[in-house]
Amino acid sequence: MRGYSRHRLLVSRSVLLGAGAVRGRLLDLGRSPDRYPGLIDGAGRVRGEVYRLEDPELLPVLDQEEGYNFERRRAIVTLVNGRRVRTWIYRYRGSRDRAVPIPDGDYRRARAPR
Repeated sequence: MRGYSRHRLLVSRSVLLGAGAVRGRLLDLGRSPDRYPGLIDGAGRVRGEVYRLEDPELLPVLDQEEGYNFERRRAIVTLVNGRRVRTWIYRYRGSRDRAVPIPDGDYRRARAPR
């Protein structure tokens, strides 16, 4: 998302479509200094941003950046205007020992960008 460290990968190679939400639960994985969230299966809604990739070569770059604890999957995301779009999302599949749930699914509200 805008304001967070990994957004730098999207800046010149994608177009922001807008805010959206997907079914699931959100965890704060809390690894310092670069904190980041993890989406897992579950009831609830997780909020984020949806981008259209202008460069197909960006997907492998994102896969590598996300790392082995994240799996890229297809999902239906609902944009704030109600439009539903088919997207790629990353689901977290690593350890949850130190993870802290974010009940409202809004990472920006829980951890404002620095």
